[in-house]
Amino acid sequence: MATATFRIWRGNREAGAFQDYRTDISEGMVVLDAVHRIQADEAPDLAVRWNCKAGKCGSCSAEINGNPRLMCMTRLDSIPLDRPVTVEPMKAFPVIRDLVTDVSWNYRAKKQIKPFKPRPADAPDGTWRMDQREVDRVQEFRKCIECFLCQDICHILRDHQLHEEFIGPRFLVYTAALEMHPLDTENRLRDLKDTQGVGYCNITRCCTKVCPEHITITENAIIPLKERVVDEFYDPIRKLLRVFQS
Repeated sequence: MATATFRIWRGNREAGAFQDYRTDISEGMVVLDAVHRIQADEAPDLAVRWNCKAGKCGSCSAEINGNPRLMCMTRLDSIPLDRPVTVEPMKAFPVIRDLVTDVSWNYRAKKQIKPFKPRPADAPDGTWRMDQREVDRVQEFRKCIECFLCQDICHILRDHQLHEEFIGPRFLVYTAALEMHPLDTENRLRDLKDTQGVGYCNITRCCTKVCPEHITITENAIIPLKERVVDEFYDPIRKLLRVFQS
């Protein structure tokens, strides 16, 4: 059986440091397996958040060799093992202990977004009629497992810590799912512009690259929202029309 070294960050929000652990590895293992083995054999007090171990709950998000990834979906045969594998908590959120971060800000950010507001039913039986193509357009956004890896990789949150000014890629995706829904009548464009920071995104596509559900975050959600905001508030023809209408 082979062995590998894992350099795991240990500590809390006040202080911490990396600690090396050498453990046995076998074919088919993922990083979370190795962390569990280290927990069982050497560090029973190691804090790590996980649940399904199937890439569907989004709980085991961490940074592996500096890249935001799900530990349960990162196979050991996909990363170099000739040097220590670095495992550390997400950098965009406060550390609670070891690999566990406080992601509660995300749920507060979600509350800022105006909820779904459907138009009145347009059929005698109280249902709606929709174009299937419009329905299909928003289905991609529903695949999100809220692992918050896209939030973690975003430089606006990760490097600049502008959490109070920018809701992040995850919630731009959530807003897009509402804005593009064929039944929705709510207008969220001013919020996106004034308080939710859609203008901060500079389209680096880093969020799309780390998404474990392969949601095309940048092209299918963020860019269309930015276009809608520009059309609403910066289109010169619309501005001129408002002058004549007022």
